[in-house]
Amino acid sequence: MQKTLQTTVAGSLPKPAWLAAPQTLWAPWRQTGAVLAEAQADATMLAVRLQTDAGIDIPSDGEQARQHFVHGFLAGLDGIDFENKVTMGIRNNRYDAQVPQVIGQLKRKGPVHAMEARAARAATAGKVKFTLPGPMTIVDTIADRFYGDRIKMAMAFAELLNDEAKELEAIGIDTVQFDEPAFNVFTDEVLAWGIPALLRAAQGLECTTAVHVCYGYGIQANIDWKNTLGSEWRQYERIFPALAKSPIRQVSLEVANSKVPIEFIGLLKGKDVLVGCIDVARETPETPAEVADTIRRAMAYVDPERLFPCTNCGMAPMARDVAYAKLAALSAGAALVRKELKG
Repeated sequence: MQKTLQTTVAGSLPKPAWLAAPQTLWAPWRQTGAVLAEAQADATMLAVRLQTDAGIDIPSDGEQARQHFVHGFLAGLDGIDFENKVTMGIRNNRYDAQVPQVIGQLKRKGPVHAMEARAARAATAGKVKFTLPGPMTIVDTIADRFYGDRIKMAMAFAELLNDEAKELEAIGIDTVQFDEPAFNVFTDEVLAWGIPALLRAAQGLECTTAVHVCYGYGIQANIDWKNTLGSEWRQYERIFPALAKSPIRQVSLEVANSKVPIEFIGLLKGKDVLVGCIDVARETPETPAEVADTIRRAMAYVDPERLFPCTNCGMAPMARDVAYAKLAALSAGAALVRKELKG
């Protein structure tokens, strides 16, 4: 019988200091070549085991083998120039980033994430999930010098993501999650082509499929942007009905310490809902009681059997000890509510 309120994570986890500089996005690797590949595999296995030690029911790869959740996938593709990065405003110019350029027809050089997927799969006998960037978010995180059309380029990425996802499924990954923070930025485009591109990326998968729609890392640029969104963050209101009609099985969203109206969860009828109970912009761990309170609020709109407590977003820039303390609190908070449900 499946455990109620299974806990999981939404995205990245901090890397060990021997792999990359701590608390740094796009941190350079500390090794190269075969030594780097071995270190990435070790870090992936360690991340899975640390998650399970913290009580997480469905751990992820933690994105330990990627400098960035988008660029990690792009590094395995032909048609992309990483040598001549350009500065570009991303997430509708919320902040600038150094991004590679698409300069030719996109093609996978081969399996991109098979190494760390195998490492994650080997680290636990239980379920494991793997995260991939979604097509719309990729398009928003790279400079186009070839396609000249965002929709055409998104569909090209979607086809490659689909090939990758099918290989991850064959390795034994139980859940493939596509990360689409851009869905909360370009809400008109989401309905026009973002969700169709997402469905192309997930086409034909028999494993559990998920989409993570968040408000970004707990970095200052995102915190500043959130402060401009007013007393209610209503982006989910527009996109959740369309996702509810899609074949994507799980939808992940922000709840903890957000201004998202909690009733928006009710728009996801028929879906597993991954409720963000851990605030990645908060530098101290939540208490189990705080996590339990978030779960109880969510249960007013989704059955416990379909509710999966998780983090709000990726935790790559966070102090490693704090991140895993937050995961332990997530697990403990879910355990409190499970006990209440048993009466």
